[in-house]
Amino acid sequence: MSRPPFPPRFVPTLTEVVRPAPPPSSSAPVLGKTEAPAALPAELEEQMVQRVLQRIDLVLERRLREAVGELILAHTQTLAPRLREEIELVVRQSVSQAFAQEEP
Repeated sequence: MSRPPFPPRFVPTLTEVVRPAPPPSSSAPVLGKTEAPAALPAELEEQMVQRVLQRIDLVLERRLREAVGELILAHTQTLAPRLREEIELVVRQSVSQAFAQEEP
């Protein structure tokens, strides 16, 4: 990628002097750190747990249904040729047996 031979016409410039912030004092709250959440009332906590479990249950049920469906499809695709072979063998044996019974 080549650079243009001249600088852009409008270049942003810094017009304000920025000085580093003073170190935080021990009495002032420090930004970025969070305090431990206050304990939730037992009833509210139980409601929250129930809602989360309901959501997990819905997602889990859907994903299990998808996984089982894919597994059944894979097994069906694997079994289909074997089932055809077995059905063909049974039909051949049945036809041979029927002809054998019809011969005088």
